[in-house]
Amino acid sequence: MKKYFIFIIIAGISACTNLDETIYDRIPADKFPENAEQAALKVIPTYRELADLIDDNGWWFWTQEATSDEIVFPVRLTDWEDGGKWYLLHQHQWSNNIDAVNSMWPNLYDGVTEANRALDDLEGLNDPVTVAKLKTLRAFFYYLLIDNYGDLPLVTSFTKAEAQPKKESRKVIYEYIINDVKASLPYLPATSQKFAVSKGMAYMLLAKLYLNAEIYTGTPAWADAERYCDSIIQSGVYVLEQEALSPFKTNNENSVENIFTIPFDEKSQLGFRIHMRTLHYLSNLTYDMPVGPWNGFGAIEDHYNTFEENDARKKGFIVGQQYDSNGAPLYDQTADAPLVINPRIPKLIIDGSHSLEEIRMSGARVGKFEIKKGALENLSNDFPLFRYADVLLMKAETMIRQGKNGDQFVNQIRNRAGVAPFNNVTLEQILAERGREMFCEGHRRQDLIRFGQFTKAWWEKPTSDPKRTIFPIPQWAIDANPNLAE
Repeated sequence: MKKYFIFIIIAGISACTNLDETIYDRIPADKFPENAEQAALKVIPTYRELADLIDDNGWWFWTQEATSDEIVFPVRLTDWEDGGKWYLLHQHQWSNNIDAVNSMWPNLYDGVTEANRALDDLEGLNDPVTVAKLKTLRAFFYYLLIDNYGDLPLVTSFTKAEAQPKKESRKVIYEYIINDVKASLPYLPATSQKFAVSKGMAYMLLAKLYLNAEIYTGTPAWADAERYCDSIIQSGVYVLEQEALSPFKTNNENSVENIFTIPFDEKSQLGFRIHMRTLHYLSNLTYDMPVGPWNGFGAIEDHYNTFEENDARKKGFIVGQQYDSNGAPLYDQTADAPLVINPRIPKLIIDGSHSLEEIRMSGARVGKFEIKKGALENLSNDFPLFRYADVLLMKAETMIRQGKNGDQFVNQIRNRAGVAPFNNVTLEQILAERGREMFCEGHRRQDLIRFGQFTKAWWEKPTSDPKRTIFPIPQWAIDANPNLAE
C-alpha cells in the first residue's frame, strides 16, 4: 500500500568495446556515493532502524508504557507470564538482564551506528542536506538513549570508533546533540513526507530536549523549550485534525497533525502489532482478521477512569459486549460467558482464584490505532513519534512553569475532545491531560519523570527507588566493555 524506502540498483552500462574492461552491475561500495543523488540514499538504513522501536525487537515503546500508570500486561493464569518480563516492568523491579533492557540498548545504538557509517561515507562529498538529516537522526537516537540510560558512550564515527569507549555524562551528550541539531537546521527542508527529517521534526526534537533539560542536566530550560514549540506553531505547517483519533487511522501517512512518524505496512514494513497484544482471542471475529490476537495488555483502570464519558478520545478504548463483524454478540466458550470487556483488572497476576471472565476479559483494550477490517498480524498505521497536539501541550506546560497562563493552548486539545475547557490550568491538570491525549504513544514514562511522579505508588506498584528513572546498562554490554560499569 505504501512505498517509502526504495532501494535502487544503479546499473553501469558501458559503451566501450574493450572486452578486458571490468563491467559492474552496481557501484562498488568503495566508490559509492559518487554524487548527491546517490548520497541521499545513505540515510535509508538509519531510517529503517526506527521500525524496531515499537515492538519487542527494540522495546523502546513498551518500556515507556509498561513502566507507567497507563497500561499493564496482567498475567492471565500462565498467559503473559513470560518469565516476568512484563510485570517486572510494571512493578519497577527490572534487572540489567531483563529482555527490555537487553534489547533496547543495542537497538538504539544500531541507529547511531548506521548514521555514523553513512556520515563517514559522505566525508569529502558536498551534500550538507543529507549530512544534516543523518546528524539529526543520530541526535534523535541519542535523545532516546540519554532519556532511558543516562550516562553512556558518545560515539560519532563508525570507522574511528574505539573498541571499548568510555561513558560520557548525560549533560555532555545533551549539549553535543543540541549543537548538532541546531547546526543542521538551515539545511533541512521545511516540509517533507512525515517519515522524513524536516525542520518541524528538528524543532520538536530540540523542544523535547529543552523540555527535559532539568532531568538531563540539572538546569531547566523552559524558555528554550517554549521557543522551539513556537517555531513549530508559527511555521503553519501543522494543525490539529478535526477528530481526536484521526492521526491514528490506517491511512494516516498524510495526517496534517503528525510531524514525524515511523512508516508501517501490513505486508512490506512490519513491526506494529499493538492490536495483537491487546485484543481478546475472539476479536478476530470483530475485525474479520485472518489471525487470532493474543489477549494481552489493557489500560489501568485508574487511567481509564480519568476520561470523561463524553471525551471523544475515550472511543479509543474497547470495552463492553463484543460483537462479530455481522453484529452478533460474541460468546467466550472457554469462560462459558458472553464476551464482555470489563475495565476492571482484579490483580496484576490473575491466578486460578479468579473467575474465567476476570482472567480472560478484564482490562479496557486499546483501539486508539484504527484496526481495519481484515487486519493482518501487522498494522499499516504509521506511528507518530511527534505530533502537533503534543506541541500545544508542551507550549502550555512551559508557559505555566514560567508563571504564565497556558489555557489558550491546552484548550485547543480539550475543545477537540469535546470536554470543558480549563480555566487557569495547573501543572497537575497538564500531566493528566497529557495522559489522556498522548495515551499509548510512548511519552508517559518521560512525562511522569519530568513531573516527579514516576517513582510514586500506583495500582499494583509500590513506591520505587529514584534510581528507577533510568534503566541499567545490560550486563552483556558491560561484560563486553568494562568501561560501561564505571
